[in-house]
Amino acid sequence: MTTKFLLTEDELPSHWYNILADIPEPLGAFLSPRTLEPLTPPDLTPIFPMAIIGQEVSTERWIEIPDRVRDIYKMWRPTPLYRATGLEKALDTPARIFYKYEGTSPAGSHKPNTAVAQAYYNAEEGIKRLTTETGAGQWGSALAFAGGLFGLEVMVYMVKVSYEQKPYRRALMETWGAQVLPSPTDRTEFGRSMLAREPESPGSLGIAISEAVEDAATRDDSHYSLGSVVNHVLLHQTVIGQEAQKQMEMADAYPDVVIGCVGGGSNFAGLAYPFLADRLAGKTNTRFIAAEPAACPTLTRGLYAYDFGDTAGMGPVVPMYTLGHNFIPDSIHAGGLRYHGDAPSLCLLVKSGFIEARAYKQNECFAEAVRFARSEGILPAPEPSHALRAVAQEAAAARESGDSRVILFNLSGHGHFDLGAYDAYFAGKLQDIELPQERLDTALAELPKVPAGAA
Repeated sequence: MTTKFLLTEDELPSHWYNILADIPEPLGAFLSPRTLEPLTPPDLTPIFPMAIIGQEVSTERWIEIPDRVRDIYKMWRPTPLYRATGLEKALDTPARIFYKYEGTSPAGSHKPNTAVAQAYYNAEEGIKRLTTETGAGQWGSALAFAGGLFGLEVMVYMVKVSYEQKPYRRALMETWGAQVLPSPTDRTEFGRSMLAREPESPGSLGIAISEAVEDAATRDDSHYSLGSVVNHVLLHQTVIGQEAQKQMEMADAYPDVVIGCVGGGSNFAGLAYPFLADRLAGKTNTRFIAAEPAACPTLTRGLYAYDFGDTAGMGPVVPMYTLGHNFIPDSIHAGGLRYHGDAPSLCLLVKSGFIEARAYKQNECFAEAVRFARSEGILPAPEPSHALRAVAQEAAAARESGDSRVILFNLSGHGHFDLGAYDAYFAGKLQDIELPQERLDTALAELPKVPAGAA
């Protein structure tokens, strides 16, 4: 029988954890896309409020959560942690498997943890309208929900292929008052240029980011909100791992392995970074596994280099593992993992050997999602199915070695809006993408030429 570990509202974290205070080496400077010189706060004020800019560059270990944000968190937080005894039995493993379940939020994923914070800070600064991108729709729906709480208009540029694959995510965003457009659109200069080049473009997160940034930067009443990658987003998500630390204590266990899926890095960092703090302090030997799609293998096949965060080259140039800002991923159903780069802090930790990256094809991931649903009763979103594939590998390794390792993973959202993808899986219509190296080489050849010493 599955065991649930619950915290009270009084045990909700009071601060966010900032890993930049403990990271083993400093991140490279973020650069201006125009000059390739280090960014300064004024470069970011057209798109972010000052409180967010301050968090982005802060090296303070703990950042206090505003009371208003914390009160809204209490609508669904603390979230439950489960011991997956049904999955343990299905995998025939001596490992003990635990998962933190973020699908209990109003939007059905971990994304409101930062959406609420960003909406709060923008409203405090007098902003009336937010623009953003979304892939699978989880981030867009989270910001639509949060924006409504603070009376903000929300404009969502949704990657076209996901807009078509996931109509009910769009309907959810519209229910909360957001306007949703399939990207690339004819509403922005960059969108029009992409449509002129490829009228049937499936879109990408890089393109959608460019459109959302352009929209926000050209209106005085608007700011841009980002759902992953940047540091302020990752630190907002650390409420997940801080709660999990207390819940693992309740279970009288500490993870030997922490696993999460990675598209930009927010849900992985949210769970892993508080535990990584112990590893970086030399207190534990916990392993960390970042699971990504083989069709968009940034951490496993990308180049560690400076690159734009968006396709148009309007956003900051940052050091990360990248497939190239012009890389257009194939139309896999894990739309939230179709991004050409990853969070700079996460990439540095991979480069430094603190995080291991693995890439998986979508059919093997959906097989694990179905096994999980049948053993634990929760239907996973396509994105965390990649984490489940890594869990299955670790469970098999425990069976072969006979050890009872403790595995903790983040079930970052439910799949109730993804049944079309499950239909395709059961019909045998999901393709496993074999990504040719030539495609990556072509995209990587277009990286910005950062002068020596500029970073």
